[in-house]
Amino acid sequence: VVVYGFEHATKSKSEAWKHHKTVLKQFLTDFTSETSMSLALYTVLHKPIRDHVEQYTLLLTKLNEALKEDSEKDTFTSAIKEYVKLEAFISQVLDEACFTKSLWKSLGCKFTDMLCVPERRLLEDSKNLPISASTNRSDRILLFDDVLVLIQGNSFQSFDLKLVWVDENCREKSAPGQYGLRIITPEETFVLSAKDPQMKAVWQWKLNQAVRQALNGKRDFPLWGKTGEGTEPPSCRFFTYVFRLESKFKSASYEGEWQWGKPHGKGTLKWRDGRNHVGDFKDGLEHGFGICLVPRRSEDRYDCYKCHWYEGKMRGYGICEYGNDMVYKGYFKDNVRQGFGILENLSADHPFKYTGQWENDKKNGYGVWEDKDRGERYIGTWLDDHKHGQGIVVTQSGVCYQRTFHADKMVGSGILLLEDDSVYEGNFTEDLTFVGKGKLSFANGFILEGTFTNKLGQGLQTHGILNTSNEQLDDRITKAQLGLEEFPVEKRWKGIYDQFLEFIHSGCKEETEESFVGFHIQTSKELRKSQEYLFCQRGTEDVSWKIEDILEELVQHQGLESLQSYLEKALKSSLHPLGKLLKALTIAFQATYSGIGANRHLLTMAQEEVKYYAKKIWEFYQGLLHLALEQKGQLPARCVDGDTSDQKACSVVLPLILPCFYPELFMLYMLYHEREDDLYCQGIVDLSLFPDIKLLEFLDVQKHLWPLKDLTLTTNQRRSLIKDKCFLSATECLQKLITTVDPREKLVILQKTYEEIESTVSRVVEKDYKLPMDDLLPLLMYVVSRAKIQHLGAEIHLIRDLMDPNNQGGLYDFLLTALE
Repeated sequence: VVVYGFEHATKSKSEAWKHHKTVLKQFLTDFTSETSMSLALYTVLHKPIRDHVEQYTLLLTKLNEALKEDSEKDTFTSAIKEYVKLEAFISQVLDEACFTKSLWKSLGCKFTDMLCVPERRLLEDSKNLPISASTNRSDRILLFDDVLVLIQGNSFQSFDLKLVWVDENCREKSAPGQYGLRIITPEETFVLSAKDPQMKAVWQWKLNQAVRQALNGKRDFPLWGKTGEGTEPPSCRFFTYVFRLESKFKSASYEGEWQWGKPHGKGTLKWRDGRNHVGDFKDGLEHGFGICLVPRRSEDRYDCYKCHWYEGKMRGYGICEYGNDMVYKGYFKDNVRQGFGILENLSADHPFKYTGQWENDKKNGYGVWEDKDRGERYIGTWLDDHKHGQGIVVTQSGVCYQRTFHADKMVGSGILLLEDDSVYEGNFTEDLTFVGKGKLSFANGFILEGTFTNKLGQGLQTHGILNTSNEQLDDRITKAQLGLEEFPVEKRWKGIYDQFLEFIHSGCKEETEESFVGFHIQTSKELRKSQEYLFCQRGTEDVSWKIEDILEELVQHQGLESLQSYLEKALKSSLHPLGKLLKALTIAFQATYSGIGANRHLLTMAQEEVKYYAKKIWEFYQGLLHLALEQKGQLPARCVDGDTSDQKACSVVLPLILPCFYPELFMLYMLYHEREDDLYCQGIVDLSLFPDIKLLEFLDVQKHLWPLKDLTLTTNQRRSLIKDKCFLSATECLQKLITTVDPREKLVILQKTYEEIESTVSRVVEKDYKLPMDDLLPLLMYVVSRAKIQHLGAEIHLIRDLMDPNNQGGLYDFLLTALE
C-alpha cells in the first residue's frame, strides 16, 4: 500500500477516519502521541505482512528439511523460492516508495505538482548514481518507471519510456574519461555520460529494464532480481505519437511501427488540416507504397495520391485522383509528375485526355491530346503545358493537317489533307479556312495557286491561277504520310522505355518492380490489390513470375524454340516485366491510332512504331538475360547465326506482339487501301456472276487443267451453269487468311492454297504437276475471285510490310508477288 497515499489520507479530515477512531485506537495501544504517524502506519500495515511472510518461509524450510527426496520435495523448494522472491519484492517496493517519497520532499513544488503521480516510482536519480546529459542540458536526471526526466534550472523535459531507445554504442565522441549512452527519442537524441564504465553499465541496465517493463505494462517480480527477464527491449514497437518540433511532420499524429526513434514499417500519419498518409515508412520517411489524402481548399474534396514513395517523396508509378474530376496515371519524381503519364478529365465540361511525356509537373516532349468536345486529336510536341513545335491534328471528319505550333497557336504554313483526296499547302485558320497564299491540289489533278480571302457572308474568294493540264494526283500526294521526319520513332514514348531501363539498371529488385514498371495497372483498385499481392504470401500459380524465378528461367530458355514459347508466355502475362511493358505500349498505341486517330495519313507512322516496339522488347529481353547471367557469374553467349538484333526482333518478337496492335493497325491499312479495295471488290462481284466453266475460260486457264470431274450434276442441271465447285479446297484454304493476325501464318495459308491448287491439277492430269508461273497466275486469279476476301489489298500490304525479312526472295515472297 502506498505510504505516501496513506499519509495523504491521514491529513484529510474525512468522516471515515472520525467514525472509525475507536477501532483504529485499538491498533495503536502501544503508541504515544509523540510517535510519528508514518512509523505508526508502518507498524500497523507493513510489519504484520512481512512477519507473516517470514514465518511462512521458515515453516516451509523446516518442512522441506524433514521431507525425503521425492517429487513433493521439489514442490516445496519452488514454493520457498517464490516466498523468498515475495520477501525481496516487498522490501524493494518499500525501498522504491521511500526513495520516491524523499524525492518529492526534496523537489520544489513546481516540479512536484507536474511530476507527482501516486503510482509513479523513482528507479534511479543522477544525484545517487552520477551521470550527466550532453551539452549541459540538465542539472539532474531522474528515471521513473514510466518516464525519463531531465531537469535544468526551473524547467524539465520528460520522455515516455515506451518511445525511448538506449544505444550503448554511442557514436558521438565523449570527453576523455567519459563513457556515453545514446538516448534516442522520436524528436530528440542526446547522450548520457558517466565517469566510469561500471556507472554506465548500471544506468544502461536500469534504463533497458525500465523501458522493457513499460512496454510490457507490468513490473518484474522481483523488481531487480536475477529472475527479471533481463532481456533488452525490442527495437521495433507500435505506438501513437504527436510530433511537436518544427519538421515535415509538425503537429501530425503518427500511429504505427517504430524503430530506433523513427517511424519504420506500416503506419498512418494524420495532420490537423485533414491531410493523412497511410503506407510504408523507412527511417522516419515515407518509403514504399502509400496513399495520401490532401484536402482541397475552398471545396469539400480531396486529392488522393496512390503512389510509390522514395525517401519521403513520391517517386515511381502512381495514380492520382484529383478532387476536380481529373485522374493522372503515370510516373512521379520528387513529388511532381515526371516521365510518361496519362491525364484525363472525366467531368462533363471540356473532357480531354493527354497521353505522353511530363517534365517537372508539366506536359513536355512528345504527347497525344484528345479534345473530346471538338472531336480532335493532336499528336506532337509540347513545352510547359502548351502545344509547341511540330504537330499533327486529326479530326473526326477525317480531315488531317500538319502545322508548327508556338504556345498553342498555329504559325507559318502547313499541309491540310482533305477527305476528298485534295491537298492544300499554305496558311489556314483553326476552323480550317484558307487565308493568304496557298496552293490547292484537287484529286483530278487541277491545281489552284493564289491568294485566298474569306469575307463574312461572301464565302471563300481567291485570286490566282487554275492549272487544268495535269494528270490525276499520284498516291504520294493524296496518301501523304505525316510525322515521319518530325517525330522519329526512337523519340516517341521515351518515358516508358526509360522506366524499364532504370528497372534493369537497378538490378530488378522485386520490391521496386511496380514502382518502375507499374503502368499496366490502370485502376486504383487494382493498384491496391497488386500492393496486397506484394505483401501477401503468393499463390502457387504465380510462383514462376517472381523476379528470381524469371531470371532463372531466362537462362534456361535460350534455344530458339523454347525462347519463342517462353516469350509468348511472358508477353501474355501481366506479372512478367516484359508483359507489363507490352501493356504500357499498347495503351500508348491505342491513345494515338484508335478512334479519331484512325487516319490513312498515319499508317507509316504506326507501322514504324510497332516494329520499333519489337526492337525495344528484344533489347530489354537481352538486358534481363544479361543481368541473369551476370548474377550467375556467366558470360552472355555470342550470337551464332549472325542475325542482327533488328532481324531477331522482327522474326521472334514482332509476330508475338502484333495481336495487341492488330485492330488499330489493320484499320489504318484498310483506310489506306480503301479505293483500290473498292475497285477490286467491284471486280469480284462482277466475276462472281460467272459459272465455273465460263470463269475458267474467261481467265485463260488451259482446258486440260479444268477439274471437270468436280462438276457433279443433278438431273436438271447443265454443266455450264454450275458455280463454286472447281478448286473448292484451295478457295476454302485461302479464305482462312482473314482469321489470323501473324504474317507468318498468313504466308503459310498462302503456301497451303498453292499446294491445294497444285494437288487438284495433279489429280486432273493424273500425274505430279509443277505449275509454271503462266499456269499459276490464272488459277490463282480464279481462286481469289471465288474466295471473295473483302480487304485483300490491305492484307497483302500488311504481310509485305511486316513479314520476316528472312523470307524475302524465297517461296513465300514468290507466292505473295503472284497474289499481288
